[in-house]
Amino acid sequence: MLSYNFDYYQPKSIDEAVGLYQTLKAEEKKPIYYSGGTEIITLGRLNLVKTGAVIDLKGIPECMEYTLHNHQLIIGSALSLNTFEENRLFPLLTLTSKEIADYTSRNKITLGGNICGQIFYREAVLPFLLTDSYVTIAGPNGIRKAAINEIFYCTLQLEEGEFLVQIATEEKFLMAPHLSVKKRKQWDTGYPLITVAALKKDEEIRFAFSGLCPYPFRSKQIETILNNQDLSYKDRISTSFQYLPKPILNDTEGSSGYRMFVLETTLTNIFSVLGGEEK
Repeated sequence: MLSYNFDYYQPKSIDEAVGLYQTLKAEEKKPIYYSGGTEIITLGRLNLVKTGAVIDLKGIPECMEYTLHNHQLIIGSALSLNTFEENRLFPLLTLTSKEIADYTSRNKITLGGNICGQIFYREAVLPFLLTDSYVTIAGPNGIRKAAINEIFYCTLQLEEGEFLVQIATEEKFLMAPHLSVKKRKQWDTGYPLITVAALKKDEEIRFAFSGLCPYPFRSKQIETILNNQDLSYKDRISTSFQYLPKPILNDTEGSSGYRMFVLETTLTNIFSVLGGEEK
């Protein structure tokens, strides 16, 4: 239970949702867009989120779309994570998302809720960073599209009153060789030490990371080093560590030193599965 009351709205169109946000903001109700609600409830119980109105996006058809169209997979932001386990059109997304929380929670956690959330893991974004996907965003200034690698820095960079509508991924990426490895301190569910997703395209391996730093990321500089076949796997990994973002997390899930150890073994495992052969 939350310690405060709020109004609930379920618009049927993008324009209605944006209009509601502007009206409710003018009424000083501090509106929040909502699709699954797990984070709002979790943080609300801790008094870290407080709102007078939530705008549920699940009634908007574009936010619930999941289809192949014109050689692109279109995924709505309000789809639950279990959607991708039941309909495996994007195997890397399935592999990554099914490791987020437990099955019951994934019925509520949505793609947009995970990517745009305040909890810093945001693992569902990793497959989209690796596949150069595009996002569709709606807000007071209309609808815009942007490359996710240009608009995702630490988190999805949304303006006031904007929300994520869809993500589009080119069909050519969907069946590419891939791997997603989630390492935990213990148990089979819960927050990770680190998650590394990898995808092989044109004989090079792309890497994206979560849980290592206070935000998920993909680094082209690190990828260049990790794909340098003039170096051994061990030298590639150790050299790439010089270019990791800072800080490396040091918390109850694991020390920064232990995270680096787990990252080294995880990258070695990815090379053994996906290749990236040494000369």
